Amino acid sequence: MFAKPIRVKSNTAIKGSDRRKLKADLSTAFPSLSADELSELVPTKEELNVVKIYAHKGDAVTLYVLHKNPLFFELEKRLYPTVYVLWRYPALLPTFMTWPPVLQKMVGGADLMLPGVVVPSSGLPDVKHGDYCSVTLVNNGAPVAVGTAAVSTGEMHSLGMKGRGVCVLHTYMDHLWAFGDKSGPPSLPNAEFDGQGEYEEECEVNEMEMEEEEVVEKCVEEEQCPGETVTDQACSGVDALSLAEQEEEKKGNEEEDGNQDDQKMPQETMDALLLQCFLHALKSKVKKSELPLLTSTFLRNHMFACCPSGKQIDIKKSSYKKLSKFLQAMQKQHNLVRMKELTKGVESIVEVDWKNRQLRSFQVPEETEGKVAPVQDEGEGESPYQPPEITTMYSVSSRLEPLFLDVQKRKGTILQPAEVKHLVTEYVKKNELVDENNKNYVTVDPILCDCLLERSEYQEIGSLKWDDLFSRTLGRMQECYQIVYPGQRPIQKKGHIEPIDIAVSSRGSNKKVTLIKNLEVYGLDPAVVATALQRRVQASSVLQPIPGSKDKVLVQIQGNQIHQAGNLLLDHYQIPRKYINGLEKAPKGGKKK
Repeated sequence: MFAKPIRVKSNTAIKGSDRRKLKADLSTAFPSLSADELSELVPTKEELNVVKIYAHKGDAVTLYVLHKNPLFFELEKRLYPTVYVLWRYPALLPTFMTWPPVLQKMVGGADLMLPGVVVPSSGLPDVKHGDYCSVTLVNNGAPVAVGTAAVSTGEMHSLGMKGRGVCVLHTYMDHLWAFGDKSGPPSLPNAEFDGQGEYEEECEVNEMEMEEEEVVEKCVEEEQCPGETVTDQACSGVDALSLAEQEEEKKGNEEEDGNQDDQKMPQETMDALLLQCFLHALKSKVKKSELPLLTSTFLRNHMFACCPSGKQIDIKKSSYKKLSKFLQAMQKQHNLVRMKELTKGVESIVEVDWKNRQLRSFQVPEETEGKVAPVQDEGEGESPYQPPEITTMYSVSSRLEPLFLDVQKRKGTILQPAEVKHLVTEYVKKNELVDENNKNYVTVDPILCDCLLERSEYQEIGSLKWDDLFSRTLGRMQECYQIVYPGQRPIQKKGHIEPIDIAVSSRGSNKKVTLIKNLEVYGLDPAVVATALQRRVQASSVLQPIPGSKDKVLVQIQGNQIHQAGNLLLDHYQIPRKYINGLEKAPKGGKKK
């Protein structure tokens, strides 16, 4: 469940009442814990944090963190201990044993299959379907995985030890473990299997020598021959323990994992990329006439444009962590630029040493030479975003039904404005209602009177101008809209289309965040927009569910970013201004005194 990176939604200190409730819930879920042990896990006076996170598949999970280590996680109103707790209380849950090479498979997201379970002489623990259980390795009694029993102990035997044994939720070395202090498991004795060390070592060597095809064959052989001894399992079946059922799913995730590996660039590589883009920007983008140049503008408009395709600048993944520290290094260590704080808290590049030997010797990469592309706001490999076509439509109301009766347009029929105008014109011509003395006017007949006039106007108005006729007709119809996403069929809905809403909200004493919602209506992926905006303004962003809405989330980004968000939506995504609310709230630059 935590095989891939998690996203933190909130981190708050636990309340006194919630602390007492947590202790009561733990006592109910794990009755073997004594009162003293519960007090150690949930101390009364020490700070205990409640961290709400989203797993990579979108599952909402609550963590209870003490001394920076997650102790328990709550999923679907059920509490589970982490490996940090189980290392202190290894007997807290029923335990299944497996071989060391299987651990890496479980860390990658696989469940533990029954052929991979080592059956001790005392037999398997007595569990029912869905019961808590942990997984240990034969060479160490410290649990390395937490999950639930896929079947009961009796069913495990009746199935001939085939199929799924433990549904693994959390393991040592996964991202939930990495949320803590990343300590390793203690060395706890496992007396029954102390003598198996030689077999395990031999198996690990054999596994490394086996090719992938042989591993799959071994899996099939192992499931067909369940009557082997524990020793035979160790030597010939260790790869069968790796759950062939999940290989296909893992292969499907290889590409995504690869992308994540690319993003996890070492600090040295990111430092080198920053320096390359910095030199490239100075040599081919920045002009003397632009100085002084805001550092944020330099990053956004010049350095990002010089980033090679397939790579992404992320200062937080460099050793500098902040743009200001990187530029200070360029000033002090390389003597390339001179920085100055022209406005309080806002730094600018005021001078560039164009004769610097390092800058003059820098060769602009051919790949990016002449490239003037803006920030890559969309994920790699994704097709460019195309805005949907939005058309205002009108639905025939019951009051106007007599007007459209001759052309078989019943109540609820959706028409375009041009169609409405054409049908009204045809009705006027067919009934010879054009004023003979002034063709700019239309005589009001009984049907037009009932459909378009108010009761107080019946005796006062005998004719209408063409424009007034059309506006009254559209005004008495129900407004609808049609939206056409690229490559999809038109979708027609009643009412007004929801505009993209941009607002600024206060958090804490003097912190502001920008909230953007209704992006999905226009076919925009909130995660992609959040990433693009985050790169533009170099501020953290998160996605939050909208209360009362199942399929929508809002983008939250630090600071008042209305101006940048508006530019991204208007210029890059080509969303018409009339479909964006809140642009007028953008901060206006004050006059310099």
